[in-house]
Amino acid sequence: MITMNIDGKLAAKILRDKLAIEVVELKSRYNIKPSLTVVIVGDDPASHVYVKNKVKQTQEIGMISNEIKLSEDTTQEYLLNQLEQLNNDDSVHGILVQLPLPKHIDESAVISAISPDKDVDGFHAMNSGRLFNGESGALVPCTPQGCVILVKQHLGNDLSGKHAVIIGRSNIVGKPVAMLLLQENCTVTIAHSRTKNLPEVCQQADILVAAVGIADFVKADWVKEGATVIDVGINRILTDEGKIKLVGDVDYHAVFDKCGAITPVPGGVGPMTIACLLKNTLAAAKRCAHQP
Repeated sequence: MITMNIDGKLAAKILRDKLAIEVVELKSRYNIKPSLTVVIVGDDPASHVYVKNKVKQTQEIGMISNEIKLSEDTTQEYLLNQLEQLNNDDSVHGILVQLPLPKHIDESAVISAISPDKDVDGFHAMNSGRLFNGESGALVPCTPQGCVILVKQHLGNDLSGKHAVIIGRSNIVGKPVAMLLLQENCTVTIAHSRTKNLPEVCQQADILVAAVGIADFVKADWVKEGATVIDVGINRILTDEGKIKLVGDVDYHAVFDKCGAITPVPGGVGPMTIACLLKNTLAAAKRCAHQP
């Protein structure tokens, strides 16, 4: 059996190229140029790297990108006032508040303060509810969207009857990716830290999504022969040489020869997350033109 490395960079480029064409069409037909505003609070180095990549890729496909940088000691009240101004600004189509926030700010209050129609992260309760109910019009969290696109890249568009096991039940990845795979007619199992006989549960999966935040957590004997493995984890570990290395939640080298396809870390789900953020921003802008 030949294992396929699922190329997230290539899939993200294909999606960005498609979005760039739609951005030009939207500007030409309706004089609307999609606009994304990213708000970052504090000096977390990783967050600033993420935001820099988001801003760069937004501009590369012809969208407007704005960044609001706030100090670590910014009050919650001030941040909420900033969001209210962005909600009321018709030139802003997408709003993203980079997480994590400083400890004195309530993340749930901030997420709830973003207009659901501009919530390009897809974290607002209204968008979560729309996704849960299978309604159209939901802005879906970006990483789960990317996961499903990568699964289809390997297995094709018809996932009916596949058994998907998701390890992790977060609101950001685990739950929404489960809902998306249910919509694709998969049989879905959500596993987590309290799941009994976790390896045996994972062995049943045609599609295995690992999103637990523990380096090399999923071992080869957990994986069904020929399964499609989507590794959402981004963990920084120290090598024997004293260098920082990025690894996923899956023991990649051990699992590679067992599965049918797997996403590498880095270069798998990560690039798709930003591409799907741009996809959500375009969708939000289209609503201004009353386009589907």
